[in-house]
Amino acid sequence: MTHTTQPVRGVEMPRSVRVLRRTTPRHAQLAVRSAVRQFGKQTATRRPLPEYLIIGSKKGGTSSLTNWLLQHPDNLRMFPSFQPLKSPHFFDINFHQGVEWYRGHFPTERVRAKHPGAVVGEASPYYMFHPAAAERARSVVPDAKVIAVLRNPVSRAYSNYWDRVSAGTEKIPTFEAAIDAEEERLARVDLERLRTDPSYYSVEHDQFTYLARGRYVEHLPAWLDTYPAEQMLVLRAEDMYADPAAVFEQVQRFLGLRLAPDVNLKTYNERSKPPIDPRTRDRLTEYYRPYNEALYERLGLDMQWEKKTAR
Repeated sequence: MTHTTQPVRGVEMPRSVRVLRRTTPRHAQLAVRSAVRQFGKQTATRRPLPEYLIIGSKKGGTSSLTNWLLQHPDNLRMFPSFQPLKSPHFFDINFHQGVEWYRGHFPTERVRAKHPGAVVGEASPYYMFHPAAAERARSVVPDAKVIAVLRNPVSRAYSNYWDRVSAGTEKIPTFEAAIDAEEERLARVDLERLRTDPSYYSVEHDQFTYLARGRYVEHLPAWLDTYPAEQMLVLRAEDMYADPAAVFEQVQRFLGLRLAPDVNLKTYNERSKPPIDPRTRDRLTEYYRPYNEALYERLGLDMQWEKKTAR
């Protein structure tokens, strides 16, 4: 199968849709988006909730896995299918919008009836890190299957920084200066309010947590303790890069999907960046060592991140 489309906001869309978006005025796009969301909410009772969540990690391969699944004939797109939606960010940023608003992002029962056995899901790399997301998800989608993709935290942090630079949100000129500034930035975050106030959002917590997001043992257990083991799948991003076919087969079996042979298993949303300073890599390898060891013990799995050069 030949694919000629390119990813849009992490989710690949047909070329015709991309051309239409480029030629449609911004105000018209916003009006359509508002009308679609209103319609989705009004028809929420006819829209089943998703079967799976991909919860992270950020810059850990969630865009690649999402796009692989979107090529599967038994995986439906979110509503509306012409928008490049990866997630409504309900359990992290938009929980105050309510469950009907969330349901409005998924296909109706009528659409799903045309695709027996099909599933639909969403992917937000902020879900794993947000302190309230696991509990919120359990209250709304207790039967959902949950997938976490963990990447070597050194390469994850470095990739995260350059992604924010490319997006224009990070103004600190070097990775080293940004990680040195992280503690001061996070001191401005009201963590208790983040846990208890669904309308509270912190740009510092979401955008500038390069080191903290890689301390997986601090936030992944919230999901491991909330969902039964049979509903959780933890993957290594390095395995996705090395043997994508094997990892995607594992994901398909986990979701109860038939194996689809014609899926383009390329890497998505990986930006070019300069090589990491070896001294910085060594510094962060030592920084993460105790967190990684605790994670390996919790998972009963050695991720072997200290044995390989950060990608």
